[in-house]
Amino acid sequence: MAQAEELGRGALLPLSVQNAYRERYRAIRPAWRSSGDQLEAIVRRHITPSSHVLDLGCGRGGVVELFWRDVRLAIGLDPDTPSLSEHRAPGMPIIRGLGEHLPFADESLDLIVCVWVLEHLKDPTATLREVRRVLRPRGHFVFVTPNTRNPLMLANRMGKALPALQRRLVPRFYGRVEADTFPVQYRANTVAAIRAHAQAAGLDVYDLRVVPDPTYLALNTFMFRASVMSERFMPKGWGVHLLGDLVRP
Repeated sequence: MAQAEELGRGALLPLSVQNAYRERYRAIRPAWRSSGDQLEAIVRRHITPSSHVLDLGCGRGGVVELFWRDVRLAIGLDPDTPSLSEHRAPGMPIIRGLGEHLPFADESLDLIVCVWVLEHLKDPTATLREVRRVLRPRGHFVFVTPNTRNPLMLANRMGKALPALQRRLVPRFYGRVEADTFPVQYRANTVAAIRAHAQAAGLDVYDLRVVPDPTYLALNTFMFRASVMSERFMPKGWGVHLLGDLVRP
């Protein structure tokens, strides 16, 4: 947490400020939970002490680092060596690799967690086919990714066309280091696209949710209130995040 706060220092919208506005939003809508909170709840429902779990695109760590000692095996995989070298869970097995070529035996995993990765995939179906191969029957693939139906994603789509601009703006806005800003593809970032890729890969949709979060432009109280107000007029399918749970039949 201290590292995240350090990285966010000087940002226009550091995580600490965003989380404070999330608490304000929860006060307005008590039933609302962030995509991160919902993701963790889904993951914890699927794990048991005998589970074999993969954090696909683990980076420096994520939700899996919260429980990796509570399962039989938890392992992180990411193609970015600098991120792996700074992983936040000392002792957790981590390896370098790609989602399109998972270095695991057939039907060897019970759960795969994938956080902020789908938007970067050039061939989502190929990755999901690998996911299906390594999952045991009734194994789950749980993910969260941006929803390109959301108007906020217009700026991110510009980042796809202008990656150099993306690498500069994202760190300035959210305090992320430039080296952590990777090119986006957005080939699996609508409900329809995810369903199509899942079907092509032989996976069933167990759960698929659109999660609103008006804090991404909450630079100040006025912007927060404007975001909350605009959300009331947007279709429900335009929430900023897609939270999904695919299962191998």
